[in-house]
Amino acid sequence: MTSTVKVNTVTTESGSTLTLGESGKTVTLASGASQSGFGRTGTVDWQTGDVKTSTFTATSGEGYFVNTTGGAVTVNLPAGVAGAIVGLKDYAGTWDSNAVTLNPNGSDKIGGGADTDPTLENKGGALLLVFVDSTQGWLTTAESVTESPTGIQTFVTATGGTITTSGNDKIHTFTGPGTFTVSQIATCASHNIVSHVVLAGGGSGGVPDGGGGGGAGGFREVKNPATPYTASPLDGYPSAPNRVTVTTQAYPITVGAGGAQNGGTGPAGNPGNPSVFSTITSAGGGPGSRFRTSSDPEAAGGSGGGATGRRGPGCAPTCGGAGNTPPVSPPQGNPGGHANTPSPSSSNDGGGGGGGATASGTGSDYNNGAAGGAGATTNITASPVVYGGGGGGGSQAGTGGAAGPGGGGTGFSAGSGGSTGTANTGGGGGGGGSSGTAGQAGGSGIVVIRYKFQ
Repeated sequence: MTSTVKVNTVTTESGSTLTLGESGKTVTLASGASQSGFGRTGTVDWQTGDVKTSTFTATSGEGYFVNTTGGAVTVNLPAGVAGAIVGLKDYAGTWDSNAVTLNPNGSDKIGGGADTDPTLENKGGALLLVFVDSTQGWLTTAESVTESPTGIQTFVTATGGTITTSGNDKIHTFTGPGTFTVSQIATCASHNIVSHVVLAGGGSGGVPDGGGGGGAGGFREVKNPATPYTASPLDGYPSAPNRVTVTTQAYPITVGAGGAQNGGTGPAGNPGNPSVFSTITSAGGGPGSRFRTSSDPEAAGGSGGGATGRRGPGCAPTCGGAGNTPPVSPPQGNPGGHANTPSPSSSNDGGGGGGGATASGTGSDYNNGAAGGAGATTNITASPVVYGGGGGGGSQAGTGGAAGPGGGGTGFSAGSGGSTGTANTGGGGGGGGSSGTAGQAGGSGIVVIRYKFQ
């Protein structure tokens, strides 16, 4: 016998088969109505919008992603009713370090044990728990261990400076003091080693006569292979002391100012100021040297300042300031150039060039200032930029030295002033000419941090 009843839906009975609803229709129970016989089939509704990070009480029929990155989590199981089901999954692959503890309700059992509180400590673990009866309580009906890459992979998340993007990398550029704040680290430990350039301020040029060029600020770089760009020849990644592995914290950033202009009242320039990121400190560039008969220890720095032209006999070829002071590996800079003036009473003095990140300052000849040393080229900001050029030496009666590539200033020529180091390149300032002319200021430094963010 076949019968049909229509009350906003269709019920059809044919032999042992009862069909409820029409094809393409939705069956909804009326408010207050009860149902039986529509039990679950062993699955749960996963709560994807509610990742659990602290103690919580589960609801039967729901599955939860549990994130123990910040610490262990306790799951309070619902009251044991036959057929109750709960699902759990390791969200971040951290159950092996911070476990999940199951806490049954009242006198309910887990696996037949008396008030047992087991822990879940398999990395990438997942399981389904079903309450059977008062004898066995909660039993595991399905269990697995699935780790990344099918699990969730996290990357470094940070703020601070001017942020740009290149492919899968974020780039934070600091042209002045600031804070690099890391709010999340990467699940892949090697991705937490951030690429960076830390460049100090350049030294100013010296006076008189034929002042030495200022040395470039110390240049230090590390390129993590996970961030694909062309680094400078000074990449220090293979050496562990050069690396910075970030954690979730704030990192103060110091960007060194260039050495101030020497107004011609003293023989030496002014040193640049250091730049700092975490454990990495780059030394300020050395100033243009005082006139001496030997090298000037006060002209040492990240790169050394060039020697002044008005010097005592016997100075060449070592009277420029020392570079890579204090010493690091790879070297953060090079020495300043010597002065080749034949006597301290000469009126045709030419100063030595300031040292650069990749080359020493040039030695001067009798009349003319010498060129500053070359800087280092890196693509850390997604385009090639040269940093850390030395300042050119000044000349009292001839031609000033050329600026070292990478922001160095030109030296003073007879009848025309020299130039300052370029801001945020760490370039050394150009040397002055005769008494009363200025040794030019050095350029400020920069800090750049780059990491994989996706």
